[in-house]
Amino acid sequence: MKNRKLFKIFNVFMLLMSLNGFAIGEPTYISTKIAENQFTLSSAAKGSTTLFVSSEDHTGVISALKNLKSDIGKVTGREPDIKYTNKPDAKEVIIVGTIGKSPIIDQLVKSKKLDVKNVSGKWESFVIQTIESPFPGVEKALVIAGSDKRGTIYGIYDISKNIGISPWYYWADVPVAKQESLFVKNGRYVIESPKVKYRGIFLNDEAPALSGWSKEKFGGFNSKFYEKVFELLLRLKGNYLWPAMWGSAFYDDDPANGILANEMGIVMGTSHHEPMAMAQQDWHRYTSRNKLSKVWDYTKNKDILQQSWKFGIERSKNWDKIVTVGMRGDGDEAMGEGTNIGLLEQIVKDQRKIIENVTGEKAEKTPQVWALYKEVQEYYDHGMKVPDDVTLLFCDDNWGNVRKLPEVNAKSRKGGYGMYYHFDYVGGPRNSKWINISPIQRVWEQMNLSYTHGVQELWVVNVGDLKPMEYPISFFLDMAWDPSKFNTQNLLSHTENWCTQQFGEQYAKEAARIINLYAKYNRRVTPEMLDDKTYSLDNYNEFEKVTADYRNLALDALRLYYKIPADYKDAFDQLVLYPVNACSNLYEMYYAVAKNKVCAKANDIQANYWADKVEECFKRDVDLAYSYNNIIADGKWKHMMDQVHIGYTSWQEPRRAKMPEVLRVAAENQNTLIQKTFVEKDGYVSIEAENFSRTSNSSRINWEIIPFLGKTKSAITTFPQNAYPKENEDIYVEYDVDFATTGEFEVQLLFSPTLNFNSNKGLRYTIGFDKTTPQLINLNGHYKGELGRWQSEHIIKSVTKHKIETIGKHTLRFSVKEAGLVLQKILINTGGLKPSYLGAPESPIVK
Repeated sequence: MKNRKLFKIFNVFMLLMSLNGFAIGEPTYISTKIAENQFTLSSAAKGSTTLFVSSEDHTGVISALKNLKSDIGKVTGREPDIKYTNKPDAKEVIIVGTIGKSPIIDQLVKSKKLDVKNVSGKWESFVIQTIESPFPGVEKALVIAGSDKRGTIYGIYDISKNIGISPWYYWADVPVAKQESLFVKNGRYVIESPKVKYRGIFLNDEAPALSGWSKEKFGGFNSKFYEKVFELLLRLKGNYLWPAMWGSAFYDDDPANGILANEMGIVMGTSHHEPMAMAQQDWHRYTSRNKLSKVWDYTKNKDILQQSWKFGIERSKNWDKIVTVGMRGDGDEAMGEGTNIGLLEQIVKDQRKIIENVTGEKAEKTPQVWALYKEVQEYYDHGMKVPDDVTLLFCDDNWGNVRKLPEVNAKSRKGGYGMYYHFDYVGGPRNSKWINISPIQRVWEQMNLSYTHGVQELWVVNVGDLKPMEYPISFFLDMAWDPSKFNTQNLLSHTENWCTQQFGEQYAKEAARIINLYAKYNRRVTPEMLDDKTYSLDNYNEFEKVTADYRNLALDALRLYYKIPADYKDAFDQLVLYPVNACSNLYEMYYAVAKNKVCAKANDIQANYWADKVEECFKRDVDLAYSYNNIIADGKWKHMMDQVHIGYTSWQEPRRAKMPEVLRVAAENQNTLIQKTFVEKDGYVSIEAENFSRTSNSSRINWEIIPFLGKTKSAITTFPQNAYPKENEDIYVEYDVDFATTGEFEVQLLFSPTLNFNSNKGLRYTIGFDKTTPQLINLNGHYKGELGRWQSEHIIKSVTKHKIETIGKHTLRFSVKEAGLVLQKILINTGGLKPSYLGAPESPIVK
């Protein structure tokens, strides 16, 4: 008996050790199989256990609990009841509440039933604990207790996540895996306070995509829209938001916005250039409403600016927020040249006085942030003084490269340091608004650099339209909770675990590999910066290689899409397939533009093929966006892929997408005498038959290329196919070759396996270099109908030997004596040709 008791204690201890600080991919406290030492959340035998919460608790806690009720129902088909009482009255209960706010929780603490020693008084911490006999008549309870409002909310959503509800269930249509039963393993599970105090996102550059979608779905950036954003943030354990601000004003667009944020537990801010809880649009609307001067210049319009700032603080004084202080030019521009450090310091001093007058408390009681964005950092570098309680918000360069950090041994500040980071940006050298370009490896390296230099008070990232930045947002907020859990070796594991959460374990590794690579490829050059000149057509086969890389990745994504269960296809399309497919298509389009220009310059008819390819890719881009906007999830995401990303001519996006210009070559103008010379390299010369230097036809017989026939590129033959050369007709093609070596070389002609259909006489040709006597070869006269190599390899290889006595240019002539000879490829072995099934890739061509 004693041993069994010790064993049980040991199991609980191990559970606590494994669960403390739980993150994506670590062991879960949820089980779907019945066993001893478990608490029943829901089962077929018992139903779903009732949720108890005090009506005195925070409104946001009750809202989150309603979502948990729905979540349990989605997983099991059985929604639990919620009872708003301080006296649980069932044998097994789930009790949820905030320490110091919920009488039920406080009673459990007082009776020493609930251990809150690592939680009470902490910031955003929570405990999940199973308790025996918590109250008279109650045999067992599962308790979710938070140190504060958000702590309790995070505890609630932690249960939701662990029973299988993705935080992205709404924003990416991630389905819910059904379970017959849900249990919590007995024990005590604690999440301690986050390492970064404020962790959030900035909805920015939100037109036309997010703005169009929100208007279509909710009527605009109103409280219905923000309720979805707030819930997502809380499920991701974020707590801070800079709201949409292009033509929008969070507090003014819908008076319910500020109330809802405060109730749900979101700390509101305004962007780096919008001071005193006033959006840029707030200023314009306020001055228009009151018929005041709109001059955004403190030296000329100080009183009106102060009046508007007072209005902003008064409007939001009872709500949880961080006030941006300082000042930039109107519309996020630099202030005038006359701006000086003294003026900025005075502006902040006056703003803090307004805060004190409105709140009736010292300014330091209201959290404030001053963004050292662009030129403001230069003022700071030159000695601008910032009050010690104000958070100094450092910034990256808008492209994910941190500009400035505190010195390692810098004196600590009461307000601490923050970082404003970018996944999205409008500005030079060119906008990046369309798709994810942020590999988590770079995000981790830069944010870990920031964290280890003391940037631990506030992290906020510009996420543009929110979609399609789903994965980097998750990573950023996960890392912000505890940067110490991430290192060089486990970053891909995070991606895999995140994909398990969205698509299931069976498909996670491959989905993660694709997400990881497409972000890597997009960081080589952003889609908006990509054009036909980015990669080299001439050197290292570069453009073709990177285009093939993306095409292969798109193929892998498409294969996985067809394997993944139907319920997951919408989520997979949004999170994986669309971004990969659309970017791959973009690479193919610009590669085709580059090829079109080269061919057109040479007056080569192939220019038209590449022009058609450009048009095809441009139309496909429209089709892919249409599918995302109107077909995925039954048209839920209308306008979300409206962002223009083709047709840039400057840093700013064009008003509408414009296909790259292409050139066409008229058939009558094409250069049929293009002089092509193949260059010996690496011990061989490889020639695709269609790339002849010249042809000799007659009035009856001509050479034609058959596109796509054969193993590699195409094939050539004579037409009509029933016309045979006469003695006076010389029907040939010639190939110019620049030899770097001399000697006796083997020439291999690779033919389609046409048989000796001419009464077994065989098909004859001649071959030779320059003025030497050509060799007459019968390709297949000896064939007697046997089945073998020709049929298995779908090729006939004919080999001759020729002497090349001088280096430099020589001409190989191939003449036909019968119809039906179909030539695909020519290989000349000068000493380095290696065995391969398809033959060596084509040698360099000089025109």
